[in-house]
Amino acid sequence: MADVIAEIKKLLKEEKLIFGQDTTVKGLRQGTIDKVFLCSNCDDITSEDIKHYAKIAGVEIIDLEISNEELGDVCKRPHNIKVLGVKK
Repeated sequence: MADVIAEIKKLLKEEKLIFGQDTTVKGLRQGTIDKVFLCSNCDDITSEDIKHYAKIAGVEIIDLEISNEELGDVCKRPHNIKVLGVKK
């Protein structure tokens, strides 16, 4: 799990992360997303929506073992984060 968090921190420094469900879904539809991270307590509706579009786009989904609060802390954001997209 530590390697996934290290990857997220690296992507954050490279400014390759997209935060939130709406922008990630938009990126999946446009084909600009390479990978998606979902927090452990992501609600079912959001999770199913993201997984549907990711399957169509052929994008890898990483189910994290950390909560949305912890993901917000990892990304140095003052709010919770359910979904992260990685730009191509």
